[in-house]
Amino acid sequence: MCRFLAYLGPSIFLDELVCKPQHSLVRQSLRADQAKAVTNGDGFGVGWYGELTSPGIYREVMPAWSDENLLALCSNVRSHLFFAHVRAATGTGIARQNCHPFRYGPYLFMHNGQIGGYGQIRRAMEARLPDHLYAERRGATDSELLFLLIIARIEAGQPVTQAVSQILNETLAMMHVLNIHEPLRFAGALADGQQVHAFRFSSDHRAPTLYLRRDGGEGLVVASEPLADDQDGWTLIAPGSVVHLAANGASSSEVLMETIS
Repeated sequence: MCRFLAYLGPSIFLDELVCKPQHSLVRQSLRADQAKAVTNGDGFGVGWYGELTSPGIYREVMPAWSDENLLALCSNVRSHLFFAHVRAATGTGIARQNCHPFRYGPYLFMHNGQIGGYGQIRRAMEARLPDHLYAERRGATDSELLFLLIIARIEAGQPVTQAVSQILNETLAMMHVLNIHEPLRFAGALADGQQVHAFRFSSDHRAPTLYLRRDGGEGLVVASEPLADDQDGWTLIAPGSVVHLAANGASSSEVLMETIS
């Protein structure tokens, strides 16, 4: 399992959330409190939006706590919308192309979770990708595959919530056909440069943690864990839901899919 955070609001330096807090994402890479894997040292990445439509990304395979370039970048880059992710690999190799966030056009995506029995289902899922998106596949993770499948639905005109819900439903159906009993767990964030959509779902009763907090007047933060030992102000997102964050500081939620109680 991995740890991540997303920010949307007035422009701030990335290090204000990624590096400086008491329980920052860099600290979580070494010692997470609410994850199955305490250490998330199998790579990291940050993605941010600036003056261009397409976001910038920086990803590396070394642990976040040991990369001086990450600290230098985060203390010099300001953005109104950025993602950061530290990885604990779940079956696929430690490689830069397997690190989050993933980018396609104006979109950023990152994920914490897993597709149960991924090795059995991977080929059938990849076959569902349109050719132009299959050509964009760089790594081997289930996370990148889910992202590209979701993008295919968005390109077909589906709203984000519907696109994600249908891909998760199709994945669960394929798992059922293949008699896979391991769970599908999905905590993720998707951005288009203007909005952030945060998802929390699991086919069992163990959905990965995901919290929402208001950071100042219009700033909003979504994170796998609160960024301080004091959890005041952090609201646990309900399992089976999606939260939509807007640039004006507004947030709303709706049902994504039903979870197992």
